[in-house]
Amino acid sequence: MNLKVKQKIPLKIKRMGINGEGIGFYQKTLVFVPGALKGEDIYCQITSIKRNFVEAKLLKVNKKSKFRVVPACTIYNECGGCQIMHLHYDKQLEFKTDLLRQALKKFAPAGYENYEIRPTIGMQEPKYYRAKLQFQTRKFKNQVKAGLYAQNSHYLVELKDCLVQDKETQVIANRLAELLTYHQIPITDERKTLGVRTIMVRRARKTGQVQIIIVTNRQLNLTQLVKDLVKDFPEVVTVAVNTNTAKTSEIYGEKTEIIWGQESIQEGVLDYEFSLSPRAFYQLNPEQTEILYSEAVKALDVSKKDHLIDAYCGVGTIGFAFASKVKSLRGMDIIQEAIEDAKRNAKKMGFDNTHYEAGTAEEIIPRWYKEGYRADALIVDPPRTGLDDKLLDTILTYVPEKMVYVSCNVSTLARDLVKLVKVYDLQYIQSVDMFPHTARTEAVVKLVKKDRALRHKKQARYESKKKV
Repeated sequence: MNLKVKQKIPLKIKRMGINGEGIGFYQKTLVFVPGALKGEDIYCQITSIKRNFVEAKLLKVNKKSKFRVVPACTIYNECGGCQIMHLHYDKQLEFKTDLLRQALKKFAPAGYENYEIRPTIGMQEPKYYRAKLQFQTRKFKNQVKAGLYAQNSHYLVELKDCLVQDKETQVIANRLAELLTYHQIPITDERKTLGVRTIMVRRARKTGQVQIIIVTNRQLNLTQLVKDLVKDFPEVVTVAVNTNTAKTSEIYGEKTEIIWGQESIQEGVLDYEFSLSPRAFYQLNPEQTEILYSEAVKALDVSKKDHLIDAYCGVGTIGFAFASKVKSLRGMDIIQEAIEDAKRNAKKMGFDNTHYEAGTAEEIIPRWYKEGYRADALIVDPPRTGLDDKLLDTILTYVPEKMVYVSCNVSTLARDLVKLVKVYDLQYIQSVDMFPHTARTEAVVKLVKKDRALRHKKQARYESKKKV
């Protein structure tokens, strides 16, 4: 390729990539341009050259897409937390459906061309949806600021009025930054000062209760700060400190201690409520979680005689949607506090057919099978890294009759499907927009064991002939 860094070129954008960037070809070279939209004619500058493609910075849009909009966020380009706010929301949903198609084409699981991919389910009002924030902290001229690091940097962009963040959590985060300044609490920086690294604020949409985690790499006296905070915000019911001394990008360390208030907050989804301890995972968008879990219930279609495994169960939330519909429910999670929450939640709801263990799915599920437990149904909701190879091998060995894969990463989903469709028929994929204005989507995949799927098809043909 003859392109050079800093070279300026015209470009026609042919499509959008998995990170929301525009993609075009210049003299047969693939060019990725963040901020550009499909169908646009642009002028851009090369910023880096890779082996098979180049990256460029958008300089000017010569011919705009009719679906380009002005982002409502004043720091949209500076922050980088959202990637496609400049695209009309209806088209964002189409883009997210296309993300699935792109990932499937790249990994090519058998028969992917004929998969039923349903239109992405969006939000009526795609703003202020994130019920949890995790902001980094830095001190500038003796003022503590909280926000996110700009993409690929350690430059902190202060966020005081984020358009996708729950308004109440944002107000509390702003006040917390003020109190960190007022009480002169040490803040971690790159000059070896130790102190607060991160703040987490989560609000339960069902009850309005709020919990806070202050992540630090040294012991701190936060007594007066907490008194002032809970005086200002009576809805705060839990304040915890997490200690993380590791010099890594991991947000949390292993030790979390509640320094004020109760152990958990109460949240609800569908027709049940549950407890969330500070470190327990729960979906960031409560409104769309209702949709996501409803789709999972429809896709798995369990019966009273089924034994169900809920891999990556967290505090049990998605599994509880099935607990009254199955003979037994088992789950596991790597966070001990989440498992304790799951046990308490199940007991509080009166379920006596549940069993939870702390550990990895890839270790626990094979052991359960060796002990004689057999699952008729399986639901997996893994992290962005997808299914562990060992867990995949276990699924391929024992093959539960039906399975639902809830994915937050289309690439690892498509990769895992390459193996899964060897033993399962993929019935459909339903995309749910959990993260408006970002290049991410969630998907619910309905899988049925091949011989069982064949029986269903024969039955359907028989019923069709009877009607004729």
